[in-house]
Amino acid sequence: MKITFIMIILFAICYYSYGQSKKILFLGNSYTAVNDLPNTIKNLSLSGGETITVDSNTPGGCTFQLHSTDATSLSKINSAPWDYVVLQEQSQLPSFSPAQVQAEVYPYAYILDSLIHKNNQCTQTVFYMTWGRKYGDASNCASYPPVCTFEGMGARLRQSYLEMGDMLECTVAPAGMAWKKSWNANPSIDLWISDYSHPSIAGTYLTACVFYSTIFKKPSTGLSYISSLTPQIALFLQQVADSTVFDSLTTWNIGVFNPVANFSWVDNGAEINFTNESTYATTYQWYFGDGMTDNTPNPNHVYSLPGIYPVKLIVSDGCLSDTLIDTITVLSTGLCRDILLSGILIYPNPIADIVNVIFPDNYFGTYYIELTKIDGQMIKIKSINLGLNENKITFDTKNLVSGIYFIRISYSKGVVVHKLVKY
Repeated sequence: MKITFIMIILFAICYYSYGQSKKILFLGNSYTAVNDLPNTIKNLSLSGGETITVDSNTPGGCTFQLHSTDATSLSKINSAPWDYVVLQEQSQLPSFSPAQVQAEVYPYAYILDSLIHKNNQCTQTVFYMTWGRKYGDASNCASYPPVCTFEGMGARLRQSYLEMGDMLECTVAPAGMAWKKSWNANPSIDLWISDYSHPSIAGTYLTACVFYSTIFKKPSTGLSYISSLTPQIALFLQQVADSTVFDSLTTWNIGVFNPVANFSWVDNGAEINFTNESTYATTYQWYFGDGMTDNTPNPNHVYSLPGIYPVKLIVSDGCLSDTLIDTITVLSTGLCRDILLSGILIYPNPIADIVNVIFPDNYFGTYYIELTKIDGQMIKIKSINLGLNENKITFDTKNLVSGIYFIRISYSKGVVVHKLVKY
């Protein structure tokens, strides 16, 4: 049975990670500045047990193009090893025709993302998908009819932000889609202020809930921070945000580009051939369950004894890691072993305060005995030269924690591994 420790497909409800600390930089304009979205997210996060540090540069009407050369934005990008940098384009530009967006938005999104990763390769860029104006973009309706309505403008914003996310392998915070869901479900909650463009307190709060769920992969529903809203309205907006984010994790690229460990294997009778099937990983660490390890992508491994072995693979992209454990059954081995080694006595098992290894009197030569944890970590190592010394070695195991261990005995003709258990 396979066990994954970093879940990519299902974060909601069953993924809880308390006490995370994040550094987040916001580069945008008034849609970010009005009602202080960064600190709304910070306060919401604190009520969820998370600590975040925020900074921002949000001049009114600022575009990606302006941010890409703005001295303040560039200085802030380079000022810290950010966990996330949130990019919010001018509110209308991504809703224009695809050709115009490709010319006026995408190149500068690419530049900003490159600058972010040049400062710190592990920083994650998050695109802040904004919303359509309440009654559409009247100033551009005649020249480009798709933006004449809230729904039409929102659809174009959605498409453009998702294309940026896919092209640059970045997460998208789907605030605009949460606004659409909220407006359709309860239009009495006005998300806009009187200009029908910028967010009201409710609009900012809904957006903050979307960011909380996107960044921490945890539901915002039930968090105690509700800004100046009533508990009923805050709960409704929390639920809308969670349903938007968690119903479409792959659509928003949440976790999609994180490393995921996976492998298969084939027993060819002499050895086990492991095939790495991980995604978005650059390094690999294998633990074969018999005390041996490997760091190549597709190792072959010879087990010294038939048995059931827990094989662990840890993969990383240099920033994030994922672990997979799978149990394999080895029916035969390729090691040529001295049949006399079956006469070695190892006791007690399960082990207690000591482990004794006793060799028969007719054994000669040098033997190396290693005691390892199941993950390959060396606990103790000793050697014995039979014929000159006594034929018994004792390991002190009283301080070992409960778990599975292996004694590996190596000599000139082969290797034997014995499994030990401590309760």
